[in-house]
Amino acid sequence: MMEAMTQSARDPNEEARFLDLIARCRQGDQAAYEALYNAVASDIYRLAYSLLLHRQDSEDVVQEVMVYVFRSLHHFNPERGSFRTWLYTITVSRCRNARRRKWLPTVALSALLGMKNEPRAPESQSPEVATAWRNACESLERALSKLSPRLREAIALRYGQGLTYREMAEVLDCPQKTAESRVRLAHEALRNVLNEIELGLLEEFSGT
Repeated sequence: MMEAMTQSARDPNEEARFLDLIARCRQGDQAAYEALYNAVASDIYRLAYSLLLHRQDSEDVVQEVMVYVFRSLHHFNPERGSFRTWLYTITVSRCRNARRRKWLPTVALSALLGMKNEPRAPESQSPEVATAWRNACESLERALSKLSPRLREAIALRYGQGLTYREMAEVLDCPQKTAESRVRLAHEALRNVLNEIELGLLEEFSGT
């Protein structure tokens, strides 16, 4: 069900563009700072939102992360990992700090998985199918909101950001097998609370 929700493969030239922007930032190019911010801010927000389930706190995390990143660009070493992996490691750390500070409410399915629009059944479907579709999405939302923070982190990184298990292991500072295990446990938790009809409808949605 969830594999199809993974974001498409990232642009293979992305890292080269990041490295170029970083080099320009280190030289004091203000336009490069703005370009780098614009290139990653929405992804940081989407990841933070998936983990914190709160708009204002997610916006605060974006600002905290970008301030830290800009101040620490000289510490980034591309030989130790990609820029995006470094960025997500910082983001997860800041989200964990924010999560410790307060209890945060749940939000919609689209926010949890970083989707632009909440899934809806095709208009051509019958009212019965549309109702079942909504129920399936609501069930998935409830199931995701009940996952432990670690499992939600795994789901957000794997399916919201499209990271490989190796990249996830770097971000979460754990063995790759542990990252794989967390995703598997999250799958099992979701399957335990979703019925066959809900799984089928969500699989149909994820393939669109």
